[in-house]
Amino acid sequence: MNALISADLPALFAALVAFCVVVYVLADGFDLGVGILFLLAPRDADRDLMMASIEPVWDGNETWLVMGGTLLLATFPAGYYVLLPAFYLPVMTMLFALIFRGVAFGFRLQTRRLRWVWDLAFAAGSVVATLCQGFILGGLVGGVTVRDGMFAGGPFDAFGWLGLACGLGLLGGYALLGAGWLIWKTGGPTQVFAREVAHAALLLTGAMMVVVSAWSAIAVPEVAARWFAWPGIAWLSPVPLLAAAVMATLWRRIWTGGDAGTFVLALALFLLGFVGLVVSLWPYVVPRHITLWQGAADPQTLAFAGVGLLLIVPIVLAYQAHAYWVFRGKTRLTLG
Repeated sequence: MNALISADLPALFAALVAFCVVVYVLADGFDLGVGILFLLAPRDADRDLMMASIEPVWDGNETWLVMGGTLLLATFPAGYYVLLPAFYLPVMTMLFALIFRGVAFGFRLQTRRLRWVWDLAFAAGSVVATLCQGFILGGLVGGVTVRDGMFAGGPFDAFGWLGLACGLGLLGGYALLGAGWLIWKTGGPTQVFAREVAHAALLLTGAMMVVVSAWSAIAVPEVAARWFAWPGIAWLSPVPLLAAAVMATLWRRIWTGGDAGTFVLALALFLLGFVGLVVSLWPYVVPRHITLWQGAADPQTLAFAGVGLLLIVPIVLAYQAHAYWVFRGKTRLTLG
């Protein structure tokens, strides 16, 4: 029994890391998406409303990024010390970009003459952070160079064409989430603007999902075998079919659906994409080199981390649920 529990612990903690990552992507994705769309908004009043719609919740969304990184360090140290050197540059660039976004929240409303500087910082930080996440994702899918259990590549290995395609897909996907959020949380001209850009964001997202999926299958034989060999294809074919159905439904309902519909469907599309990523990478913490069981910490460390998670995760979830509940409804600006 103890051996069975020890064998199952790495898979359980991999699921917890994946949970933190997917919550971060879904939660911070829409506020990054608002930043991506920020400079495209036609009026300064639209930008004021866009920023006001995410200001109460954006910092709580990024809690999951910190939690996911910390949990990876504690529970899968082998993955951490291999993957972090491989992605130093995109990770550090992403963190600085997120800092610029945070500073923009604090300073934009305090100035008139230099407001354009903070508009640019907020939008550029959102775009750069998203592209960096794309390069990290592309590096995971394409694989990193490992020799004797350590990263053996160069500092610029993460900046490849596959990573760029992933980055463009995330730009489209986050913009779609941001547009869905604005359709749900705003009204008037700002909501019309969000509906107008949602179609373009959906087109970019769908195109890059096809490109990245095809590229991964061609470049990585293990991924192609996972998806197209029998009987895997019979079990996994519903995932892309459901994604196509969600995109088709989204296309029709951007203008005709309820205010929350676009946002919910965009979340569903991201979840399906995440399922596809997990299928392609399973069961590796460092793709094609270190499995979950090889890279996991010892059972005592996992048990200690589990106790911490039992205490922290409910608190974070309760805090965020309370924040979203308090600031429910349409966002409106109060003119002073």
